[in-house]
Amino acid sequence: MRQTLSYQIYFFWGLLPFCVLCTFSANKCTVKHEVADCSHLKLNQVPDDLPTNITVLNLTHNQFRRLPPANFTRYSQLTILDGGFNTISKLEPELCQNLPLLKVLNLQHNELSQLSDKTFIFCRSLTELHLMSNSIQKIQNNAFKNLKNLIKLDLAHNGLSSTKLGTDLQLENLQELLLSNNKIHALRREELHFLGNSSLKKLDLSSNQIKEFSPGCFHAIGKLFGLFLNNAQLGFSLTEKLCLELSNTSIRNLSLSNNQLYRISNLTFLGLKETNLTMLDLSYNNLNMIANNSFAWLPHLKYFILENNNIEHLSSRSFYGLFSVRYLSLKRSFTKQSASLSSLPKIDDFSLQWLKHLEYLNMEDNDLPGINSNMFTGLTNLKYLRLSNSFKSLQTLTNETFVSLAQSPLLLLNLTRNKITKIKSGAFFWLGYLKVLDLGINSIEQELTGQEWRGLGNIIEIYLSYNRYLQLTSDSFALVPSLQQLMLRRVACKNVDISPSPFRSLRNLTILDLSNNNIANINSEMLEGLGKLEILNLQHNNLARLWKHANPGGPVYFLKGLSHLRILNLESNGFDEIPEEIFKDLSELKSIDLGLNNLNILPPSVFDNQISLKSLNLQKNLITSVEKDVFGPPFKNLSNLDMRFNPFDCTCESIAWFVNWINGTHTNITGLPESYLCNTPPQYHGFPVTLFDVSACKDSAPFELLFIINTSILLIFIFSVLLIHFEGWRISFYWNVSVHRILGFKEIDRQPEQFDYAAYVIHAYKDRDWVWQHFSPMEEKDESLRFCLEERDFEAGVLELEAIVKSIQRSRKVIFVITQHLLKDPLCKRFKVHHAVQQAIEQNLDSIILIFLEEIPDYKLNHALCLRRGMFKSRCILNWPVQKERISAFHHKLQVALGSRNSVH
Repeated sequence: MRQTLSYQIYFFWGLLPFCVLCTFSANKCTVKHEVADCSHLKLNQVPDDLPTNITVLNLTHNQFRRLPPANFTRYSQLTILDGGFNTISKLEPELCQNLPLLKVLNLQHNELSQLSDKTFIFCRSLTELHLMSNSIQKIQNNAFKNLKNLIKLDLAHNGLSSTKLGTDLQLENLQELLLSNNKIHALRREELHFLGNSSLKKLDLSSNQIKEFSPGCFHAIGKLFGLFLNNAQLGFSLTEKLCLELSNTSIRNLSLSNNQLYRISNLTFLGLKETNLTMLDLSYNNLNMIANNSFAWLPHLKYFILENNNIEHLSSRSFYGLFSVRYLSLKRSFTKQSASLSSLPKIDDFSLQWLKHLEYLNMEDNDLPGINSNMFTGLTNLKYLRLSNSFKSLQTLTNETFVSLAQSPLLLLNLTRNKITKIKSGAFFWLGYLKVLDLGINSIEQELTGQEWRGLGNIIEIYLSYNRYLQLTSDSFALVPSLQQLMLRRVACKNVDISPSPFRSLRNLTILDLSNNNIANINSEMLEGLGKLEILNLQHNNLARLWKHANPGGPVYFLKGLSHLRILNLESNGFDEIPEEIFKDLSELKSIDLGLNNLNILPPSVFDNQISLKSLNLQKNLITSVEKDVFGPPFKNLSNLDMRFNPFDCTCESIAWFVNWINGTHTNITGLPESYLCNTPPQYHGFPVTLFDVSACKDSAPFELLFIINTSILLIFIFSVLLIHFEGWRISFYWNVSVHRILGFKEIDRQPEQFDYAAYVIHAYKDRDWVWQHFSPMEEKDESLRFCLEERDFEAGVLELEAIVKSIQRSRKVIFVITQHLLKDPLCKRFKVHHAVQQAIEQNLDSIILIFLEEIPDYKLNHALCLRRGMFKSRCILNWPVQKERISAFHHKLQVALGSRNSVH
């Protein structure tokens, strides 16, 4: 069987990291599936305790100086031997004699310098021989004569000065001969005579400084189909000589990349007119001039690569004769010579008209001034056109821009990174066959009326992501009902909640991406009728309000009717509630991503209908309890679970079932165990969830009633202690008020609130810059809002403690800016915070607002300041957002908290 085995080597080595390791006494080789890996072990002799049935042996990156044939006697089944990256200087003929089945021998990166007639005399089964990067300078006589089955011979990166590898005809089955990076300066007929019976698919002479092509040099080869002369610095005259020598050969593929071919005349490729050349690579030549009719001699060419050149002008006859080309790459082929617009490269009208069979055209990353009225005229078979980052003045697309493509059956058009700002009505009217339109990564800023897509009757995908600003209307996509994929990521999308919905006509839509748009409002009809939708991306928006039960009108069920939805991404939306039936109709869901939200308590039946769920992401939420009644149904068929970085409560009621499930499941759990840590109770803080002892959770009490009674008493006691600990001050306060009222005392009537400041700001000294940066602008925006800032508002000459007390009394609210610095600041801990809390308790006021700039656990807050989050109403606890787009929402929440009543209800 004559097929190359190169890829088998990489396939076997790729399997090894996943194999079950078999360790041997001395060498620690790993063996699996008859493959032995002994690489990187500093070995200097072949191990003698490997299984005798191995077929692949990897000895790379060791310290071998020779490969003694006697050491391989027990491994006679070897078909692949890799001894690369050693210091082997001699190869003994008996090696192949002891390995009769050897097909691939790799000795690259060694110190072989000579090959004799006897070196490979017994290697009759060899199909691949890799000798690159040695010190071989000369091949003596006919070293490869007995390699009648050899398919690939790699002699690259050696010191060969000639292509002469033998004197007799040999290597009749050779398909690839790699001689790149040697010291070959001339190709002579007599030196290639040994290949007279070969049919080479690839002769690689790249990176040789060839200066001479002797007459008939390539005709000495039986059949030459592929010639690679990259980085050979041939220049204009030698390239012309090369083509003449290739005349009347079997050449199909010719690669002349990076050969300093600065110009092409109408005679350069004259010698190829009697060939059937199908592939030509002229990339990286700094080519700047193409004469008319230069390619008239290549009527059979199908694949033409002109990438990375510097063409100044493409005339109407530059591509004359390329009637059969199907693939043409002009990527980075037209680059401007200076900053002046007048120096931009030029493509004449009708320059591409000769490419009648062209199907794929790549013109990415160029510096063209724009699209001429007849730039693409004549491309009657063009299906794929890539124009990413191609033009300097394509800001506006009109109904004349693509008129030259009216006769092309174009299926794909890529216009990314062209700084397009506006699409006018009917801009794509001429592209009736178009299926994929990519307008991403531009600067489009407009209202989409729907007329922009007029004529796109067969469109399947429109990519508009990463533009500047898009405002939708009810008819934005009314003219493209065939659309299946719509990408609107990060476009500052507006009016998605209008009625009727902008997406109501897209009955065939399967993928909708609205992520990263800071969308806050969605109505329940937005996705109505999209029964075929399979993938919905709404991550990184601001949808938290929509699922709150306190939302006016109740939760918004915007997912209703999406019966075929398979992938749902709602990551980073600020959700802290989930309606119980939000996923009820989504029975085909395969993946739900609710990561980076604020979810804590999930309704027991929220996932009951997710019988097909394979992937669930709940990382970085506030989930403390993983209970069977909530997570049992979705976990049954789950393949991937991500619940990293949640503050788990390591108690029997909260995670005992979860721990048992982890220990018995085959589900892939991301980040286990290092990212699943207990947060509470304090004695388990930082303890891996997987190490939680569930044995203590089993009911082993002999008397159930006694157990229940004892447990009830203990829970009541704990509840009482916790109640007194956290709410004792409230109980004491209301007890005193009640006693006073019973005994006849009446509370002194309060005077109307009269304060000089909206709030007194308590902060650590190291946080003063942050306070000034964010509170001063709020005062400037709202003149009625004034904060008491110590550095600015304390009266000169007044003692600091006296000033603090008076300022707190003159402030309606007290704001604590909580950071690690505040927890360590002695003045704040011992006086400011204590006095503010004491005043609030004594006056029965709800006047304290907490702003967390960092994630501070409750136990640290209690330890440092004797405070807990449970002492305050939720509206008075604010977290500084990481995302800049949510700062405005934070300011709104702060104003609500500042405006709330101080009295305790």
